Formats: sequence, C-alpha cells, structure tokens
Amino acid sequence: MPDARRHALVIGAGLAGAAVTSALARRGWRVTLLDAAGGPAQGASGLPVGMLSPHITRAPTPLSRLSQLGVTHTLAELQRLVPQGSGWQVCEVDNLGHDPGRWPAALVRPAALVEAWLQEAQGLGALTPRWNTTVHHLRRTASDDSPGELHWQALDAGGQCVAEAPVVVVAAALGSLALLTGHDGPLSPEALPLNPVKGQLSLGAREGPALADRPQRNEGVFVPHYQDEGLPPNWPRAIWAMGSTFERGVNNTLVTGDAHERNARSLQSIAPAAAARLRNTLEQARLLGWAQVRCASLDRLPLVGAAPRLEALHAGAPAGGARRQRVAMADVPRWPGLHLLCAMGSRGITLAAWCADQLALQIDGEVTLAEPVLLAHLDPARFVVKAVRRQAAARTRSQPGG
Repeated sequence: MPDARRHALVIGAGLAGAAVTSALARRGWRVTLLDAAGGPAQGASGLPVGMLSPHITRAPTPLSRLSQLGVTHTLAELQRLVPQGSGWQVCEVDNLGHDPGRWPAALVRPAALVEAWLQEAQGLGALTPRWNTTVHHLRRTASDDSPGELHWQALDAGGQCVAEAPVVVVAAALGSLALLTGHDGPLSPEALPLNPVKGQLSLGAREGPALADRPQRNEGVFVPHYQDEGLPPNWPRAIWAMGSTFERGVNNTLVTGDAHERNARSLQSIAPAAAARLRNTLEQARLLGWAQVRCASLDRLPLVGAAPRLEALHAGAPAGGARRQRVAMADVPRWPGLHLLCAMGSRGITLAAWCADQLALQIDGEVTLAEPVLLAHLDPARFVVKAVRRQAAARTRSQPGG
C-alpha cells in the first residue's frame, strides 16, 4: 500500500514543475500535477529554441557557480531522456561581448525535456496530471483522507478543493506570487519579491545557407540554424532565431514590432547580414515571433526550498533589536510541507533540473553534496531575513544614541 505521506502536489507544468515531478517520482513519491493550461510547457517553457550554456564571469558569483552545476545536470538529463535532433543538439556559442570566447553549449527546445520528464514519471506510475485546473489559493487544514493529519488543499476560485496532499511544491513562475500572497495566503509580497520580465524571440524559416557558423551571443543570442522534428506544426522544422528581449516589469505576451526591432538592433552588432534579413522578413510580414513572461526574483536567483512562516518568526522574536539583527536563515520557521521552486528568470533551461533535484533531496530528507553557502543564496527565506535585519537596524538608528 502506498505511503500516503509521500504524496505531493506540484503546481505548474513548465520546466521547474516537470523537473521536480520527475525528481520526486524517481524517489518513490506520488505526484498530482496541476496546471491551468491544457497541457505542459504552455508558458515560458514553450520557447521554440533556447541556449544551454554557463554564465561566464571574471570572478565566481552565485549565479555563475549555479549555472555551471546546472549545465552539467541538464545535459545529463537530455542525454538520458531526449534523442538529439528531437529536442536538442550540441553546439558551441561565441561570446562576443563580456568575457569573449567560444564555449560548449546546446540548443534546446524546452518542451521536449518537459514532456520527457512527465512521461518518465507516468511510466513509473507516479503521476496524475490535472490539466485546465487553476489553483486560486492554498489552505492548510485537516485532511479529508487521513484524519488527524494536516494537508495542503489546492482550492479553485469558488473555494472548492481540487486536490490535497501533505506536501505542495509551487512551481508556477510569476503565478506563484498571487497564489501565495493573495487571499490570505501563507506569504506576504515582502517575503516573495517576484517580478515579471517579458521576453520576445524573433524567428523565421531557415532558407538558404546559415548566416553564421554557430550561435553568437551579445545582448541576446543569434541562432543561425536549428532543426528539430518536434517544432512543427507550430513552427517550421528548420529555423533561425534571435532574442530574446528583456523587458522588466512587462506582464503581457503580445508579439510587437518594437520588440522585433530591438532584436534587430542587437543582431546588428552580431551579424549585420542577419539583421538585414530580420528587417526584410518583418517588412514582408513573414517574420515569426514568440513572447512570454518569465519570473525573476529581486536578486535574480531562483527560490528553492521551504517557504518561510512569517507570523511565527515575528511571534518568536524577542523585542530587542540587537538579537533581531542577528537572525539567521536557520532561525526562520517554515510552513510544514510548503515548498517553492520558481524565479528561474531567463535561465530555466540551465537551472531547473539541478534546482529541482536539490529540492527533492530536501523534501525527502536526504543529504545534499551542494555547498551550503550556495543553497543559502537560493533559500526562499533570504528576503525575510534581510527585511528583519533592515527593520532592526532602522529601529536601532532611531533610538537615542543609536
């Protein structure tokens, strides 16, 4: 008989949600996957083609270290689950701006990896997908199925429970903000500073010779050629692409001529002939476009881990400002069974698989070999800790002699 405690709800069926579904399923968990769309990868993970490559910096940063781990992990997942030519292909990329050089990379259609993860989970008998299911808010309450236990219930706009489990992973990108902070949600906007970033890709059918030998990067990525049997019917089987734009604070999915022109200006510095082709194709009304909203955190790093419980933190904190200033991540109480996996920004292809595996280890109580300092940079409680320290410092300065 399955252990009822090893059942998780995962909200969101993009790269993050599919990755954690697979990671939990391989560890023997049952997963109910909820998504408002009619199938997986319907949001930002529906990108026709994206780049898997490390974030190169002169000195190590949390993002550069994370991306190196992520590239290795994602590449292993692609090799394990997705045939080359049907969702990805190995390549190199030329960095032309900051930190110039040629780096190993891969071109990836994210939906292929999402679908492979979900097929694996389904093959293990671990997955129950629920499409066209919008989760309006969460409630922690006594379980209908297991008397005496508290479960998380996913409720629709009418307050009806659509699913429940002891554990829930919110992997709904920007939708995580309204889900967790609205309708008396378990978090506050202060604890969850997530912002929209719109990205638009300009692309077209590849006709004639490619206009570069390999992908080029400088304020965007130019992909001179990508061929994938899974692109039709939405896109041509062989494409070129440029993008994507990075529009902070924009929360719509309209494909616009202005964004095409921004991509053309970026492409001008990479491959002038390709920029001319983009503009000509736009004038002929043959240019294709894809636009979606990605989710970024205040510090541009993902949120991976247990959700902070703010009222318990404030209730348990002493009145003295000095002690509150010393609050550490380990001091922050957590909501039992509530976990976040979101804010991948424009690096979901690189980061989702590694972050999901780390979260599955945490949920399962397993030991991780990842650096504690790096995990602290991803902890969803980091914003609460910073806010408490700022408040304590402000009180100290306002006191006489402060």
